[in-house]
Amino acid sequence: MNTKFEALEKPVIAVLGAGHGGMAMAGHLAMMGFEVNLFNRGEERLWGVKSSGGIELTGEVAGFGAVKMATTSMEEAISTANLIMVVVPALAHRWIAVQAAPFLRDGQIVVLHPGRTLGALEFKQVLASLKVTADVIISEAQTFIYASRAIGPSQVKIFSIKHSIPVASIRAYLIPMVIAQLRKFYPQFVPGDNIFKTSFDNIGSIFHPALCILNAGWIEDDAQFQFYHEGATESVSLVLEKVDSERIAVAEALGIRAISSREWFYMAYSTAGNTLFEAMRKNPGYRGIMAPRTLKMRYIEEDVPFSLVPIASVGKMFGIPTPTIDSLIHLASVLNNRDYLNEGRTTDSLGISGLSLRELRLLAIGEKSQPSDQIEQI
Repeated sequence: MNTKFEALEKPVIAVLGAGHGGMAMAGHLAMMGFEVNLFNRGEERLWGVKSSGGIELTGEVAGFGAVKMATTSMEEAISTANLIMVVVPALAHRWIAVQAAPFLRDGQIVVLHPGRTLGALEFKQVLASLKVTADVIISEAQTFIYASRAIGPSQVKIFSIKHSIPVASIRAYLIPMVIAQLRKFYPQFVPGDNIFKTSFDNIGSIFHPALCILNAGWIEDDAQFQFYHEGATESVSLVLEKVDSERIAVAEALGIRAISSREWFYMAYSTAGNTLFEAMRKNPGYRGIMAPRTLKMRYIEEDVPFSLVPIASVGKMFGIPTPTIDSLIHLASVLNNRDYLNEGRTTDSLGISGLSLRELRLLAIGEKSQPSDQIEQI
């Protein structure tokens, strides 16, 4: 085993992003006694943490986490960190990679929470394009561990913590090292098979965009309703199930058995149902989570270009039709007056267009394959 990546008993942790998720993670890790550096691009989300000295948690986890550092300096945040937790929307992954590149050093582990679809691959390719030589592990979680909302400048409510979250890395043989590090504070993380498995088990791609699009009128009318418990009606849930089946079919073309949304509910929340509608209604972790007030938010602006678009793009590459997903991409683009198909992660933008299935599978586990120089870089 590469000694540079030995798991430390008390790693220094950098949490990049001070939104709903980043605040929850930074506060909880600090409350557990770990040294946490919290980074955010802008100062406005940090002033509350700086003035109070930390983050107050309510809900499933209650207490106060004293954060060591809250900073807008990437260098300050990650230079002393062993573990770098990236907790930003997927649309910011590329920016984070560019900003972090000059300050990365051998032995650090980067975890995208979550990677959405093919996030770890994009992150690694950015570093390669910038000729970063630091030997770091780039990994991604299948989903985000918390259901949480910031309720004040330094206050977060954690509605629930998921029970089981697979994590995989580029160079799949290093997955055990990533898990060993994360298990110091999160027993919920389990080894994923590879980055394609975690990417195509991206359940946010099923729930977020379709629920927003099919409830667009209520959202723009500023109606108060529970996003999952009331927004996912029986008919709307049928659309979600269709999106789910298309995602699973694309994964199968890669030789991957993607979990269904209903299986994920049981794994993450221990809830089950004969239909997706029943499983969502039975999930107590979704109770009280209200619908967004706008369509210009991450459930569309992140999950369409960085979840649905790459799934559809890989489907097209392997001849797997995705008509429902294609329709949602088109409708989201019309609703927000954007071109998500061209803005998102595609096989072309990720540099994997034209690769064979063998080459893609070798890429996932980190083996070299000739004559593709690109795979050697990964």
